[in-house]
Amino acid sequence: MGAMTPIDTLSGDGQFPCYIATPQGDPKAAIIVIQEIFGVNSGIRAKCDHWAEAGYLAIAPDLFWRINSGTDLDADVQAEFETALDLMGKFDQDQGIRDIEATIHRARTAVNGGKVGCVGYCLGGRLAFMTAARTDINASVGYYGVGIDGLLGEKNAIAHDVMLHIPTADGFVPTDAQAAMHAGLDDHPKVTLHDYEGLDHGFAAEFGVRRDEAAATAADARTTAFFKEQLA
Repeated sequence: MGAMTPIDTLSGDGQFPCYIATPQGDPKAAIIVIQEIFGVNSGIRAKCDHWAEAGYLAIAPDLFWRINSGTDLDADVQAEFETALDLMGKFDQDQGIRDIEATIHRARTAVNGGKVGCVGYCLGGRLAFMTAARTDINASVGYYGVGIDGLLGEKNAIAHDVMLHIPTADGFVPTDAQAAMHAGLDDHPKVTLHDYEGLDHGFAAEFGVRRDEAAATAADARTTAFFKEQLA
């Protein structure tokens, strides 16, 4: 359904690849799918295809393009998991947000000035929160975002609604970090947090051993309803 397509950087001095899935007919709105540390892999592309089937223009920017070409890794293969961790260590998150902002501009133009949302996973969940605080994105969803407790100083800049999915047994987000997220965000008028008891990081991965079918289905239903309301 989709294809890799170049998008201009925010400064206009280069281009980076994005997977773009286009719906049949005019799109309702646009959704930016923000990658895990494994790149724009089959799971992220499948999520874009799902949103396109639901009537949205879906775009997944390759945020690792400056440090590695065509990152497409499998979380279930240990060597590829270690490669992903290495890439994460080299990744400039602030630059990544600028690339997401460039993607927002492209998406908004493609939907004739309509609304644009984002949904991210793992690293992408963190970046979705940063995007909510630093750009004019219309709605943001983060699944098991890492290190959001360290970003709470930016919460007052959030102007549009945010939904966060938090597995309580996340090996990358300890209980004290989860408690800090709740303490800092539960009373925020624009932020909704959902806990998933006993589940680990990656429970909504499209493919592989990390996926928990029941929880992924429940979380995705919440996300679908959220975007239906916020991007109308």
